Amino acid sequence: MAEPRSEGSLVRYYCTYGKGMEPFLIDEVKRKLAAEDVCQISGKVLFSSSAGIDRVSELKAAERLFLLLKKDSPVLLPAHTNQAKASSVLQSRVLGDKDQWSSAVMTWSRLQGELSSRRRTTVKSQSTALGVTRKTGEEGRQGSGRNVDNTAEDLTVQKVEHGTTTEGRDETLLQPSLIKPEPPSPAAVTFRISCKCTGSLSRCYSQQEVSRVIGVGLSRLTGWKADLKNPQLEVNVYLSDDNCLVGFPLTRLPLANRSYIKTTGLRSTVAWAMASLAQIQPGFCVVDPMCGVGTILIEAAQEHQDVCFLGMDIDDGQLKKANENVEFAELGNRMHLLKASSMTLPLPSSTVDAVVCDLPFGRKFGTKTDMAASLPRILTEMERVLCVGGTLVLLLSPQLSCVLKKLLAQKDTGPTSNQEAKPGKQDCPPPSLSSTKQQTSQIQQGVQSPPTQETEAPSGLQHSPPAPLSSLKHQATLRLSLGAIDGLLHKYVKMDT
Repeated sequence: MAEPRSEGSLVRYYCTYGKGMEPFLIDEVKRKLAAEDVCQISGKVLFSSSAGIDRVSELKAAERLFLLLKKDSPVLLPAHTNQAKASSVLQSRVLGDKDQWSSAVMTWSRLQGELSSRRRTTVKSQSTALGVTRKTGEEGRQGSGRNVDNTAEDLTVQKVEHGTTTEGRDETLLQPSLIKPEPPSPAAVTFRISCKCTGSLSRCYSQQEVSRVIGVGLSRLTGWKADLKNPQLEVNVYLSDDNCLVGFPLTRLPLANRSYIKTTGLRSTVAWAMASLAQIQPGFCVVDPMCGVGTILIEAAQEHQDVCFLGMDIDDGQLKKANENVEFAELGNRMHLLKASSMTLPLPSSTVDAVVCDLPFGRKFGTKTDMAASLPRILTEMERVLCVGGTLVLLLSPQLSCVLKKLLAQKDTGPTSNQEAKPGKQDCPPPSLSSTKQQTSQIQQGVQSPPTQETEAPSGLQHSPPAPLSSLKHQATLRLSLGAIDGLLHKYVKMDT
């Protein structure tokens, strides 16, 4: 199949991200897109890539994706500048020349066309494979608005292409399939300015005032028309004391809105980051002993094919939603669910390659278990089932993070400082893959009837736990934003004792 037209020519993008996600996003664009000129500024990662837009739009650590129009030095207004002078400086510094805007909007239109073409191909292949189209009445689907949204995007692309004159634009930027034989319509492109100002400029002018000034200037420069309600093109402008950034969003919905997840739990970007830290390899067995609706394992399964995923939870309601998510993501052959207590895991010792777990904070979802009191026993079980060289990744509240550090200090297991580590890097050797099939067989043989109480142990798997956390070596602690509060990612590797 032919590669998209954007393949082979460098395009400059930027992505926004949640606090703490920057190392994951930087690593991802370099690893997946062979990105060049990667830099990070105030909540955004800028990069150039020749990868097709279909690959760029599949970034997992990013919140939103933009085509970069310009990155410039900050707009600084002299003291006591009158309004007319200030408007002139703003328009001159932010807008630049007409050719730059004409070229940028055609690049944006081309990328939109490639995304639309890919969506049509995907829908057609799914319909052919299934014989019928997928149900459209799925309740709670996170990406349920994509079909209507995609149609609107397709129409917008056509309008922008016909509404923009050919003067000053590069015709090679358009796919042949998108070029219509009739001449362009004289109608102008409609746009809306979305402006965010910080620093000294925000103390003199409101964001609405700055947006209006830039909008008036853009209309004069290009002949485009402002439309605040239903524009064909949105222009995002970020002005701070450090830089001036202008770009066009490439998708209406955030990249963090996953089309393959029906019911959301943990934010998808954070779930993906946890799976990334686990350094999953082909043939691994990965377990989430408190899986909830299964978000972490589903994100991991999207990245890794030849891996066995096992999710456990004591809550029937959560398991029901997790099962719906597994079916919706079509992962039934690789992801299995089991009702079990995290304090008595129905698994033989040393049979799991990676454990990932978001321990409940007690805010979004209530829990009857006192997590601080139960943490030693829960972690002892996780340590027991891990094989030597296996990875443990935990998401903890700041309070539980402090409890864990105290536990580790008591056991004298090594440094517990907040050392940073690049995602995807590990100082310890990965576990051997030669015994994976044997481990999977042992797990299947060892699973018994699920317990009904948190304190009930599964039959046939009675064991005397080792000294808690005695073999876990700390690798990294990373702070991430979860919205209202922060969470801390802890990574450990099980050592041979």
